[in-house]
Amino acid sequence: MATPVIPEYITVHLGTPQSNARNVRIPFPDYIKNVASSEIYPTWPENALRANIYAQTTFALNRIYTEHYRSQGYDFDITSSTAYDQSYKPNNEVFSNISKLVDELFNDYVVKQGQIQPYFTQYCNGTTVTCPGLSQWGTVTLANRGLTPYQILQRYYGNDINIVFNAPVRGDIASYPGTALRLGSAGEDVRTIQRQLNRIASNYPAIPRISPTNGIFESRTVAAVKEFQRIFNLTPDGIVGRNTWYRIKYIYNSVKRLSELYSEGITITESQRQYSTSLRRGDRGNEVRIIQYYLNFLGFFNPRLSQITVDGIFGNETYNAVVNFQRLYGLQADGIVGRGTWNQLQNAYNGVLNALPNEYKSYASLLYPGYFITTGATGNVVTQIQTFLRVIARNNSAVPSVTVDGIYGAQTAAAVTAVQRLSGLPQNGQVGPLTWNAIVNLYNEYR
Repeated sequence: MATPVIPEYITVHLGTPQSNARNVRIPFPDYIKNVASSEIYPTWPENALRANIYAQTTFALNRIYTEHYRSQGYDFDITSSTAYDQSYKPNNEVFSNISKLVDELFNDYVVKQGQIQPYFTQYCNGTTVTCPGLSQWGTVTLANRGLTPYQILQRYYGNDINIVFNAPVRGDIASYPGTALRLGSAGEDVRTIQRQLNRIASNYPAIPRISPTNGIFESRTVAAVKEFQRIFNLTPDGIVGRNTWYRIKYIYNSVKRLSELYSEGITITESQRQYSTSLRRGDRGNEVRIIQYYLNFLGFFNPRLSQITVDGIFGNETYNAVVNFQRLYGLQADGIVGRGTWNQLQNAYNGVLNALPNEYKSYASLLYPGYFITTGATGNVVTQIQTFLRVIARNNSAVPSVTVDGIYGAQTAAAVTAVQRLSGLPQNGQVGPLTWNAIVNLYNEYR
């Protein structure tokens, strides 16, 4: 799970979730100003106003972060119905003092200690309606007694809360990666699904556990996805498209109770990443080498893209190559490889593979197929890898021999791991672009 950010915009449904009402998309600070001006009185003590604005902001961020409505198939982030969410009134008067406070506080939110998701800061007016969370009128009494906004929030949500200050603002926060995940996919999105399925399996033990949660979509992940899909009446194809992605997220949110006051929560450990959110100038390592591998390949076939050194260092040469690629494909030319640039790199690579000029057709078997080859894979690509490995094993005793049968099993994984050990690559037994390149280089050396 990614660390929460503040959205630039929020989409509000002007009615109950099921109603045939229109949606409005408005800047997030403007939404909070409207809600605060609808829910509380500008004459209240400032500390009471601040405590309520923290609660209102955090409530909305919880709905957005958990994708509470979008994971159920709705096309909005929150409703204007106080039976479900908080009051939003189009064209409502915004009070000047509330507006100033929101400008100061809109990117601060409440969390439980040790958790990362915006807390479900349930509240009610405390007079005509009471609830387990914050009492709006009760905050006035506490503020008049001299309590600070933080102390007021502690009275209602417990002493184990923190406030996150000055969270970053970002435009696109939808969690779905934009492309379906399947056998051979890899990255943090796969790791997120693996972690969520493992937690869901605690409540639905028919779902097999995935270990390790390494971000590589192999046979164990396919089996877990298929069983989840069977249980929740989805097509059991083992592919995580948009529907399966959001169904997993919805069930995960439900078993973790992320939209409830007494939530299990998402811990800092659970949110730690194995793969970078983005790569930029100054970064180093194998993730940078993979980017350079793709750019180098594309530069060979497109004169508008320069070839670069694959050294794992994101220096000026790589930065300029990324900027050129982004300009060519209509992306924001910031030199940063985020999700959009990464997806486009893979699409461009696969596009070239599928349209190789005739003079390069004979080399096609030596080119990385554009996806991870892992346990559970079968077919010609696996046969090709096994053929390479068999030649390498005949010439290097450190690599065990394999049977060329087109089935990626434990024997093939062991040989791949041996090549990774020789090449100084992570020893996971899966063939990504760097491992493929290492296998092909050794094959060319020995054949």
